[in-house]
Amino acid sequence: MRILLIEDEPELARWLSRTLARHSGYVVDWADDGLLAERRLAVEEFDAIVLDLGLPGLDGTALLARLRARDDRTPVLVLTARDSLADRVGVLHDGADDFLPKPFRVEELEARLVALVRRSRGRDHPRLACGPLVLDTAAQRFTVHGVPLALSPREHAVLRVLVQKSGEPINKQQILDRIVPDDRDVNLEAVEVLIHRLRKKLADTGVHIVTLRGMGYVLERLPDA
Repeated sequence: MRILLIEDEPELARWLSRTLARHSGYVVDWADDGLLAERRLAVEEFDAIVLDLGLPGLDGTALLARLRARDDRTPVLVLTARDSLADRVGVLHDGADDFLPKPFRVEELEARLVALVRRSRGRDHPRLACGPLVLDTAAQRFTVHGVPLALSPREHAVLRVLVQKSGEPINKQQILDRIVPDDRDVNLEAVEVLIHRLRKKLADTGVHIVTLRGMGYVLERLPDA
């Protein structure tokens, strides 16, 4: 999962980025200014946004309004120190999908992000799953018909990206952008190797990875699975 964290407190931003990467394997990009974040969101794709409201350049409320005005539907979770009912209701009316008051536990933030991404996929994709293949987000493991699937950390990271987009094509660069950035030696060719390994491990599971020429890879359930 690729997250854009928009937060102007460097210490909090660095801690959150490290913690989400370490605990959940998220790729977290950080912007400390509302205008900079808006420029990035115009040209880059993220699975979710974690947004602080008190930002320099362009405050979080104005940024959120601009995103929704141009029909950017990226899920947005607002971090806020404001905890009154009016503030919470206002945040949701402004276009946020969820909010989390400060201070917070990172475990709750992780759970809310998973729920946001799951909901953003619509009624046809209510879980992080594809047929018998299910991602247990709490245990950080995949199962097939309830049986754990043995994966290396990098295989797990790639399969997680695919299951989040199951039924939708995603190309090698988009996959690479969502793999933990500490893997400096992972390049586009390495993604091909990881896809090849995953195809072997998914053989006879009822789920397969399809290559769509010019579009990328799609995780699909076989008709009889």
